[in-house]
Order: sequence, then structure tokens, then C-alpha cells
Amino acid sequence: MIDRARIHVQAGRGGDGALSFRREKHVPKGGPDGGDGGAGGDVVLAADADLRDLSGFRAKQRFKAGKGGAGGGSGRHGAAGTDVELRAPAGTQVLDAEGRLVADLTGAGARVVLAQGGSGGRGNRRFATSTRQTPRFAEVGLPGDEGDFELRLKLLADAALVGLPNAGKSSLLSRISNARPKVAEYPFTTIQPVLGTVDSDERQLVVADVPGLIEGASEGAGLGHEFLAHLERARLLLHVIDASDGEPAEQFEAIDRELTAYGSGLPELPQVVVLNKVDLLRSPPSLRLDDERITGVYATSCATGQGIEEFRRALFGFVPQPADSADAESAGLADFLVYRPQPDPRRAFRILRTDRGFRIVGRPPAEEVLEQALREAGAKRGDEVEVAGEALEFQ
Repeated sequence: MIDRARIHVQAGRGGDGALSFRREKHVPKGGPDGGDGGAGGDVVLAADADLRDLSGFRAKQRFKAGKGGAGGGSGRHGAAGTDVELRAPAGTQVLDAEGRLVADLTGAGARVVLAQGGSGGRGNRRFATSTRQTPRFAEVGLPGDEGDFELRLKLLADAALVGLPNAGKSSLLSRISNARPKVAEYPFTTIQPVLGTVDSDERQLVVADVPGLIEGASEGAGLGHEFLAHLERARLLLHVIDASDGEPAEQFEAIDRELTAYGSGLPELPQVVVLNKVDLLRSPPSLRLDDERITGVYATSCATGQGIEEFRRALFGFVPQPADSADAESAGLADFLVYRPQPDPRRAFRILRTDRGFRIVGRPPAEEVLEQALREAGAKRGDEVEVAGEALEFQ
């Protein structure tokens, strides 16, 4: 299961406005008729209910939207650039290059624009006034947003299996669900999160199995932070304990310490304790814990099937029905966070295309930024560039 990916996105550049004048027979001095350029395409990330991980970004990590079309004569506007829509599973978080949270796609259908296309330049027809009837300039389209992002998937599961390595979590998941995780008699068999569905006549539950936790997981030991993050959105923790290996209460407390140290609401989640591998014991196991979070204790054996069906049926009673949309809305759960990027210095000025070259309007940026912007606008060596009333030659 691929739960992290890095991508680079670039929105489309806006099309250039047209510098054109009406030319018809018997109309020797037609007015300006240059149309506007089209807006550049956006790069959009959308949550897809049919996806389960981020493996779709393994083969391709760079995405670029289409450029807006240039305006034409006779007032013709350029076409808008083609958008690029990326698909990710619900539960995907988006972080920018500085590690700041950009968006949190908590539900299927949620969308966020990662890179907005540049606006198209205005044609010279838009600059005509009563005192300036023949404007000989038109705007160049603005560049689109560009950036690097990290995608992180936090599983949306009804219940999640937690426990020490080799406690039998994968075996239990394969017994109660349609998942077929790798099962072996040694620790750390599971190295990636696994999802399984548990069916009844009326409902379907999603259960997640994450790799076994070790002491220090809350501090990142054994990739603990990555694994614990998948538990944050579960509604119930299924605490699996190897009943044949020492005192069950000590195993429970070892994992509970890591959940408490990690925080993020994990210590408050309700828990069901599963005392596994009881077939290896001579007498029934016992667990004495005075903990209000524990809603049930079950003794099971994945080898013989003892207690499995009873536990599977009871699981639906421990996981409440999903809250309706009104309840979710009142709880403040948004489809995604609003992200307002830092202002692009290239948008503090505009480039006009003239019949002799280019003109800079607004606050000129640093020399290297302006040079790059002019090159993107199509400036060539020898073109005239007017900056702050001074005519320069582009080198």
C-alpha cells in the first residue's frame, strides 16, 4: 500500500492578448479589434471513493496543465487551457514544500485547486478610450502557479487493529474480512497498512491493519509516526494481544503508553481487546483492567477459529452507524481546508506587447525575475523593453 507520494504541478500560462486592427475594404483606418487570451488550465486534486492508496502517483509525479490560447483579430478570444484533474483516495492530506497543510480531502468528491492557471492577457481593443483610440499594445498572459507537494494518506477506517508485532493482527483480519494480508510466524510480517471489509446483511465495515508498534513508536521508532497516523480517523481500536506470550495487561499497557504519547485523539478512542492465540493456553486467559474505554474483551484463536464468528458479529455493535451529513457538518468536519498561497512576485506587474517590443506596467520586480518573465513572454535579443519610461534593449 502506497500511502505517501511527492508531486510537482504546474498550471497553464494564460494566452496573450492580440494586437490587431480592423482591416476591411473601404475601411482604411479601422479601430482596434484584438481579442483577449484564454485563461491557463488549473491542476486540481479530487478525492475518489474507488481509490484505496496513492499508487497512481508512483509512475508519474510531474503534471502540467494546458496553456490558454492567444487572442485573435476581429475580437476573437483565445480558448481556455485544459485542466488536469488528479485523483486520490478520500483521507488524503496535501502538504506544501515547507510542510504546511494545504488541503485535507476528508470525503469522496472533495476537490482542491493545487495550481491555478494564469489569467489571459487583454487584447488592444480593451484599452481603447475616447482619448486613446488606437492603442498599439496588448497584455501578455500571466504564468500559472507552480509548486511541489507531498500527499499523505490517512486511512478512513471504521476500526483499526493495534498491537505488538506478531500478536496475530493480520491473521485476525484475514479471518473476519476479505483481506488476504501476508501471514507468518515472525515479527513485522506486515510492513504496510492493509484494508479489509467485514460484511453483514445490512452493513459493511472497513478494518485497517497497521504494522506492529514497538516501544518508542510515538517518537518515530520503527516508522511509528507513519503507522500511528493511520489510526487517527478510526472510530474504534481493536487491541490485539498475544495471550500466550506473558501477561496480557502488560502488553496492553505497553501499547497504550505509545497511543497516549502520540496523542491526536488516540487515547480517547473506544477499544475492544482481543486475546488471541488462546489455543496455545491450557486454561482460559484473563484480563483485569479498570478502563472505561474498553467496551469488550474477546478470546480468539485464528488457528482453530475459536471465538472468531462471535467477535465478528459483535463488531457491528461496537461501531456506530455513520453520522448523517447534518451531524458531520455541526462537528466542523470540512471537505478540505482553504489554502491561500503566498503572492507570486510575477503578478505584481504586467507585461504589454507593443509593436516595437514590450512595456512593463506596475512595480518592476528584481532583474532576474523580470528577465525570466520576459523570456516566457517571448522576448528575443534586440527587442525593445520599456521600463519606468526608459527604453532598454533586451539582451
